[in-house]
Amino acid sequence: MNPKYPLYIVSKGRADSRLTSKALEKMGVPYSIVIEEQEYDEYAKVIDKKKILILDKSYQDNYDTCDDLGDTKSKGPGAARNFVWEHSIKLGFERHWVMDDNIERFLRMNNNLQIPVASGSIFKAMEGFCDRYKNVTMAGPNYYMFVPRKAKVPPFITNTRIYSCNLIKNDAPYRWRGRYNEDTILSLDMLKDGYCTIQFNAFMQLKTTTQVLRGGNSKEFYDKEGTLPKSQMQVDVHPDVSKIVWRFNRVHHYVDYSKFKANKLIKKKDIKIEQGINEYGMKLKQIK
Repeated sequence: MNPKYPLYIVSKGRADSRLTSKALEKMGVPYSIVIEEQEYDEYAKVIDKKKILILDKSYQDNYDTCDDLGDTKSKGPGAARNFVWEHSIKLGFERHWVMDDNIERFLRMNNNLQIPVASGSIFKAMEGFCDRYKNVTMAGPNYYMFVPRKAKVPPFITNTRIYSCNLIKNDAPYRWRGRYNEDTILSLDMLKDGYCTIQFNAFMQLKTTTQVLRGGNSKEFYDKEGTLPKSQMQVDVHPDVSKIVWRFNRVHHYVDYSKFKANKLIKKKDIKIEQGINEYGMKLKQIK
């Protein structure tokens, strides 16, 4: 069972590794991958050309970086994310998925075990849950490392940051912005206006650390300047809920999401929820 909504990968300098592409292909999930024009030949060698979309440069030219540095360095992936947002709207979809290019696999929690999934059913399940509500503007799976096996965690939490694998409601009155931390900035833009986000613990993503894998913005951003500018931008854009801290052995940002507890899910009036458990075709199998 595959997703209802289109799925896009935003990629740069990772034709060789293409972790998310490999993961989705192994699961049999259709996708498109957005790249910059100068990298087309490299990606076309290893990915079906029909899957490749060339980023319209006007999205980079018009992108709000939330700073005054202009074109002196990479503007980050936000412009490509806005490109796919408009692309999915033109196709007539209500939502779309946009993913980083360094996700190794997707998992489902089952009896406190993180089980790798072999199909796109987890995306379908998250879509179905979000479609019950009229005010969920963004959702996605949590990082597997934040869902420890021996801890009691709910299947999902609301009103927090959604990162790396994002299901976005196309009519939300926002767009990606920020040279860094565009995922946290967008989440807060939505939450401050009373909308809800959903982070699933029942479904997870295993992602390679951004600064470890070559490509993306690692060379231009993190290799040269560390993580302080990234965290500083978060504080500059949303100073009322953000601060700089030392975390994960590096400078990081901390965001207080407790201010958004009052944001409540609003169920659609015409929604019909079937009784019982919908497994979306998923079955637990032992691999020998």
